[in-house]
Amino acid sequence: MKITTTILVSCVAVLLGLGLVMLYSSSMNMEVNRAAVGAHYLILQLVWCVLGLIGGTIAAYNDYRKLKKIAPWLLGVAAFLLLLVFVPKIGVGMEGAHKGINGAHRWIGFGKIRYQPSEFAKLALIIFLAAYGDRFQRQMSSWKQGLVVPGIVIAGILGLIFIEPDRGCTILLAAVSLAILIIAGVKLRYIFVPGLLALAGLGVSIMHDPMRLKRIFAWLHLEESKDGVGYQTYQGIIALGAGGWRGLGLGNGRQKLGFIPEHHTDFILPVIGEELGLIVTLTVVILFVVFVWCGTRIAKWSGDTFGMLLGSGLTFMVGIQAFVNVGVVTGTLPNKGMPLPFISYGGSNLMLMLVAVGLLLSISRFAVEPVKQAKSKNPFEIPTTELNDA
Repeated sequence: MKITTTILVSCVAVLLGLGLVMLYSSSMNMEVNRAAVGAHYLILQLVWCVLGLIGGTIAAYNDYRKLKKIAPWLLGVAAFLLLLVFVPKIGVGMEGAHKGINGAHRWIGFGKIRYQPSEFAKLALIIFLAAYGDRFQRQMSSWKQGLVVPGIVIAGILGLIFIEPDRGCTILLAAVSLAILIIAGVKLRYIFVPGLLALAGLGVSIMHDPMRLKRIFAWLHLEESKDGVGYQTYQGIIALGAGGWRGLGLGNGRQKLGFIPEHHTDFILPVIGEELGLIVTLTVVILFVVFVWCGTRIAKWSGDTFGMLLGSGLTFMVGIQAFVNVGVVTGTLPNKGMPLPFISYGGSNLMLMLVAVGLLLSISRFAVEPVKQAKSKNPFEIPTTELNDA
């Protein structure tokens, strides 16, 4: 287990260090309201990084099983914060014309401080579902306890995120929630019909959303829309191709000079590809694959249902988010704003990711030593030995 956690921490450290370096490289020539950004974004990211490291350290040194008792309270706080984004003078952008930021209301703010409640909601929902699956593990195969009750909770949280609107976070959290329920023992036949209805609802929503329809069209016909909606993706692909194997050199990227919108947030990977080359880009992808492998091992050896579900949910959250970001910037998936974990600029997401790492380390640190699980071929099988209070 020590080797696994060492590899996990090493992966996160490399990604975090690379992210800070590339954030400065990508933003040092930026201007906001005709004022040079310089190291402004880097300093803000460092502040959130310190807060995240503190939160992650606290999580790592405390027994993760204590979260079971406060899981409903965490979910209640998350729902309350999600509602606050629509309250004038608290929700950022709710004043005046009620247009929000880029047409969305996803942040709450106090002075110059902004926070995205949906990030906390991800963590709270994962903890709640893990605690629920642990408490009702013998009834998870039933329709009511396995799907209806948790489904109502999931729908409530996802609904609040959906109307912000934040389709990407909604889809991500829905996928993670589904994975947790399946691992907890919910029968696939129970999920099939609700899943189809959810996809149909998403499809209807997209059909009535001109902006997202244009994004899908741009994804299907990138060459035809490279000067319009597909401009960001097209320029990102150019940046990835321009870097070659070794890149143009740190700080020498050209596409970040006004060609790629949001190049310091969602589209920071093309900047990495252009400046540091394909070798470093592939290394980033490999590091996320290794992260998922380590997280899966930690979940497997947790020795209790709550640890297994919590570790799985946290691992899937990071892995799916990274997969979607890489898919978007390479044109494999439709454009949807989703930061690259540990690398993209965004304090709320960075803090969440570091706390998630801390919880994975806590699961590893307080794991019950399973005697019979070593012989099991199922990575999510719970040992039949009596669990000790480690």
